[in-house]
Amino acid sequence: MCALMLALSALLGGRSRGRAKEIPFESGIVGAGSARLRLSAKFYLVAMFFVIFDVEALFLYAWAISVREAGWAGFIEATIFIVILGGSLAYLWRIGALEWANRRAYSTKATAVPPENP
Repeated sequence: MCALMLALSALLGGRSRGRAKEIPFESGIVGAGSARLRLSAKFYLVAMFFVIFDVEALFLYAWAISVREAGWAGFIEATIFIVILGGSLAYLWRIGALEWANRRAYSTKATAVPPENP
């Protein structure tokens, strides 16, 4: 069925070409400039942290649904899981992986003297 639909659309579809049809078009806005941006590695770290803790929430939700069937063994396993993830979060916090800017930037802003008004 899919092959038939693809073949019919290829045979019966329109074939108009032109310079305006070859230009990338996104939501009614004509693109300007390059699509390649240099992003800081912090953006990717935040995305990885989100995925990690989102998966944690998924596992804990599944555990919460079946808490009665899992019993004490399931409770102990969930506790170990939470402790490991909490330890990894504490480690990341300790090494500064969660800070958006380095500590020097904070310390120079805090010690800056505001200009005096005449």
